[in-house]
Amino acid sequence: MTKHEKTRNDSDEVFWSNDALVMREEPDRNRVYDLEERTAQFGEAVIDFAKTIPQGPTTSRIISQLVGAGTSIGANYVEADDSVSKKEFLKCIGTCKKEARETKHFLRMTVRAVPELKPEARKL
Repeated sequence: MTKHEKTRNDSDEVFWSNDALVMREEPDRNRVYDLEERTAQFGEAVIDFAKTIPQGPTTSRIISQLVGAGTSIGANYVEADDSVSKKEFLKCIGTCKKEARETKHFLRMTVRAVPELKPEARKL
């Protein structure tokens, strides 16, 4: 049975790709390396953390940069996962790495601006 002949279960997700129906089964919840889910959860955690940072002249720019970098890791991973060539995949994964390092930088700047957030920042 090919992937196009599969019957649709309620737990399957449907994706469209080049006018063809592609079925993906629901990800195994016990998979340790489900990077799409983990990067999405990390982005959500960054957003939640950013909401705790007091707004001010010093922190406003840091907050927007932190949220931008922290959430784009997952977006770039999704793009890498859908890449059509090894070259495109490596470029997108490289961007994920850059965004992760940038997120780390802005977490450090957040702690400099608001030292009491250090324990939460270290968790991220």
